[in-house]
Amino acid sequence: MYSRTLVSAQLFLIGLMALYSGGIFHSISATAVLALGFCFGIWAILHNRLGNFNIRPELKEGCALVMSGPYRLVRHPMYTSVMLIALAMAIGTPTPLEWSGFIFLAAVLFLKAEREERFWCVENSVYENYMKKTKRFLPFIY
Repeated sequence: MYSRTLVSAQLFLIGLMALYSGGIFHSISATAVLALGFCFGIWAILHNRLGNFNIRPELKEGCALVMSGPYRLVRHPMYTSVMLIALAMAIGTPTPLEWSGFIFLAAVLFLKAEREERFWCVENSVYENYMKKTKRFLPFIY
């Protein structure tokens, strides 16, 4: 139930931001952040095997830990990608609604990452060492 609530909140916030965002392509910086977000997400998809993804912060049966490509820089590159795309919407349409949506979305993704990491620590003994070497969302920072 908790996982589904987090996913619902994530999708609601992305939808709300997308609905009210009108200026991404009117801003060079927003367009650049949007492109970075999409490229980072595509890079993550290319370094993962089909069926390994799960939108819910739970481990799928038979999932494999990926530590190559963007996963060697951050533990959650898809969440980073989503945050970059949301940041582009907030930059392109700098309203309190957009910035609030971005902040709440970041909080939801943080909660999803924490939950997912707890499952990984139980499932895979390598994950704790991976956590020590790799930042959660931002390479070299956090």
